[in-house]
Amino acid sequence: MKTLEFYLNHNYPFTVRPDTDDGGFIVEFPDLRYCVGTGDTIEEAIRDAMFAKSEWLKASFEDGIPIPAPGGNEEYNGRISLRIPKSLHRSVVEAARKEGVSANQYLSHLISFGLGRKMV
Repeated sequence: MKTLEFYLNHNYPFTVRPDTDDGGFIVEFPDLRYCVGTGDTIEEAIRDAMFAKSEWLKASFEDGIPIPAPGGNEEYNGRISLRIPKSLHRSVVEAARKEGVSANQYLSHLISFGLGRKMV
């Protein structure tokens, strides 16, 4: 059985993005669902996220909730959540309407085209 220290000593990858709603920054751990940190600066957000990660791991361990290994929770379920400017969203929707497809189908086509692949 793995110890709490085993998980606490792992370096879990994280992402940093601007908080477009409230300002500042948001740090998220893709492997640790709902584990986030926030701050007015990137440094503050990372510090907050590291504390949140420690608490998330402790609580999960104590409650017997399975803890994924870093990078071990890759899921390819075909779903991506993406924030874009409202003006770009409008352009995508309008272009999709002209083509007679949904915005999701249109974006899938554009991404596939950009990657040099044909849609499957």
